[in-house]
Amino acid sequence: MESPVPPLALILGASRGFGLLLAHELGSRGHRLVISATDADQLERAATDLRSSGYDVVTEICDVADQGQVESLVERVEQTEGPIEVMIFVAGIIQVGPLTALTREHFESAISVMLWGPINSALAVAPRMQRRGRGRIGVITSIGGLVSVPHILPYCTAKFGAVGFTRGLRAELAGSGVSVTAIAPGLMRTGSAIRAQFAGNHAREYAWFSAASSLPLISMDAKRAASQVVSGVLVGRAMVITTPLARLGWRIDALFPNLTAALMGVTARLLPAAKGGQTETMEGWEAAERMGPQARRVSRALTTLGNRAADRFNEHPR
Repeated sequence: MESPVPPLALILGASRGFGLLLAHELGSRGHRLVISATDADQLERAATDLRSSGYDVVTEICDVADQGQVESLVERVEQTEGPIEVMIFVAGIIQVGPLTALTREHFESAISVMLWGPINSALAVAPRMQRRGRGRIGVITSIGGLVSVPHILPYCTAKFGAVGFTRGLRAELAGSGVSVTAIAPGLMRTGSAIRAQFAGNHAREYAWFSAASSLPLISMDAKRAASQVVSGVLVGRAMVITTPLARLGWRIDALFPNLTAALMGVTARLLPAAKGGQTETMEGWEAAERMGPQARRVSRALTTLGNRAADRFNEHPR
């Protein structure tokens, strides 16, 4: 008697960070894995890491902002690997800086990846799942898609759209056997600040963002978050919010929107200002190099956990 074939999971944006962690979590629960990203070298490093844990992994290069690439990917995977039982969309970019340092292009790139990406992916895989009468779709949005935070406005704009799409898609697919889960993580220790994009006062923007995404009372252990997310997707929950601080912030905003608006306004005034016309964007590792010696020492002390996570989760540029 042939043993049953393990279910297949497609993770879009799994070459590093939280996507790589989700792939590990799904692999540990018996899923075969197809992981995609745009960087071939980084994707292969992620696959090597996953295979070292004994997981069955296939890699695919795909730009999620390109509808044709996504449709071709889904068609190819279903023909060669079998039906996609679980699809989790993770791909994202984050641009940190004040509005005065941002351009329309920042918004366009954020929306292309983090709003059109989930739309392209869901429209490609959902009809196939519907025909089979089963399937699980998860979309990584953000607490920034529920409560808009200053200095990450393009990110929040795209994530608000992704939340609306994901929750509406769940309603559209109700009764089909296909569940859709909106995942709204708070800050997690993945080391992602190293690869985030910074505009305005690059060094100071990197300093506050990297510290916030590293400190234990503000950010969450990413492995624990990945376990919560995968559990929520597999049982078909409507929404997963991973951190207590994120859940609290969402509830306060729903009950007291004027209070939240006032607090966010104060926060915006406390964050670094940009000089006029300063719209150059650079990655976090480059921004860190612009710090003075003393600021760099303080930053390293505050971001110890985040830097360790970056080492573990393939975040460092190579």
